[in-house]
Amino acid sequence: MLWTGTFTRYFVARAVSVFGDAMLMVAAALAIGQVYGATGVGVVLAAWMVPFLGLILFGGVFADRIGARPLMLGADLVRVISQGVVAVAFFTGTPPLWLLVTCSAVTGSATAMFQPGVNGIVPLVTSDPQRANGTIRVANAIAELLGPAAAGVLFALFGAGPVYTVDAATFAISAVCLAGLRIERVRGTGTSTAKDLVAGWREFRSRAWLWSVILVWVVFGIFLFGPLVPLAAVVVKPADYGWMQSAVGAGTILGGLVALRARPRRPLVAGAAMMFGYALLPLAIALHTVLPLLLLAAAVSGFGWAFWSIMWQTTVQTRVPPAMLNRVTSYEVFGSDGSLPIGQSLAGPVAAAVGAERVLGASAVVGVLGCVALLCFPAVRNLRREP
Repeated sequence: MLWTGTFTRYFVARAVSVFGDAMLMVAAALAIGQVYGATGVGVVLAAWMVPFLGLILFGGVFADRIGARPLMLGADLVRVISQGVVAVAFFTGTPPLWLLVTCSAVTGSATAMFQPGVNGIVPLVTSDPQRANGTIRVANAIAELLGPAAAGVLFALFGAGPVYTVDAATFAISAVCLAGLRIERVRGTGTSTAKDLVAGWREFRSRAWLWSVILVWVVFGIFLFGPLVPLAAVVVKPADYGWMQSAVGAGTILGGLVALRARPRRPLVAGAAMMFGYALLPLAIALHTVLPLLLLAAAVSGFGWAFWSIMWQTTVQTRVPPAMLNRVTSYEVFGSDGSLPIGQSLAGPVAAAVGAERVLGASAVVGVLGCVALLCFPAVRNLRREP
């Protein structure tokens, strides 16, 4: 049975947390952009990303040492305070840039403590991790669709203060749900932070299927995921961009629903095969396809991404020892997310030199070649589903 009280609490915590994260990006773009322009937005978002990447490995260590639930609970409480401070600052006037940067850095640091436990708790709240991952993925896709829309409507009607207030409230709800979890406490065996980091790295490095996938994801971050968002916003017509994002969300929901039922014997092979469809989106944008084809490509892209994500998360959760899962997850997140800022920062200058369409066309090629590489790695190709 999936919908136990424990899983339901965790499900709500994850859904509202993702909703808050989705609101946060839009809130930063709208509220901060209105006051400090594009430069201010970039500085504030960078202030979030830098501590996140710098602390994510330590988040994995601490989650294994004291337990993922208390660490995630503490991270939510910190984010309630940091977002609440920004909300009060907007209610009372124009917040100084230093305050926004500081609160963004605090929020990014707290997220680094929260994120490693996201994988580690799932096997503790359900006996069917794949079904749980699929259910959470569908809910997250819906939250990622509704979060930006809610932030935009709130900002248009009431301004920045209420947006940040609701954002802080989502983290408060998540904290309440996590506080109510009653799960087994899994601890690592390290005696120091340095030894725990080394032990996590050895565990990560010892699994060829794990590091080979992350190696491909590092390349994807630079050449596929990184350039896609900033260049799509430039190339796609403004009237079509919202529809495209909605199509991605619809495809993500459908991919999650299919992955709820699918039980392939080789989950990473099945996921990599679906990820071929992800390359259709940058290709369709580069070719300036008509809207129906663009929406189809976007939906297929979202479907492939959701299906792969669920196969991947379930594989990691069922093949990594529970006492090491949070640390391994932190290395996974660091590797897969760490290259995104590189791709995002290079996209504009390279596109200015050779054209955005050529960059997106190259992204599509890299997407296909990356999936071919995944299928060529014996450790990935031969990995079977855990019973």
